[in-house]
Amino acid sequence: MQGNLPPEAQEKLEELQDLQETAQKVAAQKEQAESTLNESKTALDALGDIDEDTTMYREVGELLVETDYDDAHEELSDKVDSLEIRVEQLGKQEERVQEQFESLQQELQQMLQGGAGGPGGAGGGPMGPGGAGGA
Repeated sequence: MQGNLPPEAQEKLEELQDLQETAQKVAAQKEQAESTLNESKTALDALGDIDEDTTMYREVGELLVETDYDDAHEELSDKVDSLEIRVEQLGKQEERVQEQFESLQQELQQMLQGGAGGPGGAGGGPMGPGGAGGA
């Protein structure tokens, strides 16, 4: 069907496909950030149950390095704060991409319906997804 589209419609369709890919990437990034945020919150909660004098270690690449309670707490708190901001930013980006997608989708539908039915729109129905489109 794409071969029969006018060049303007083909361009809009390609933009739609690009936006869809972007939306999927943003959703995956958001999901990863949310997962890391949940893990960090869990670790921060667990840290609250640990005695401050307990010997602790943090992972640095392949090594475990000794750290103290205050440093561990500060690092986790900072990580949670930055991840919360990241998740919020990705959520807003996800909304913007979705709005762009819907707007572009409407433009494409209007372009296809306007070109197919002419004034009055008598023949607009068959041009939907998978429709006959040409006799």
